[in-house]
Amino acid sequence: MDNEQVKTLIETGLPGAKVEMLGDGCHMEVLVISDAFEGKSLIQRHRMVMEGVKAHITSNELHALSIKAKTPAEQDA
Repeated sequence: MDNEQVKTLIETGLPGAKVEMLGDGCHMEVLVISDAFEGKSLIQRHRMVMEGVKAHITSNELHALSIKAKTPAEQDA
């Protein structure tokens, strides 16, 4: 999978999120900023992001995804 495909999957799963891809190839790193993360724990945020790419992880199309999930306020701080 390429960066744009992963970005699109995450944006589809979290409408309105800002997604920045930081890695490439099979092992990717992503920064996701979303209002939807407000009041959520880190594990809940990661699960929300993973929901959009879960099928591709299961099929080994995407081998690893490192996630940084922040609210807009956390990103600006």
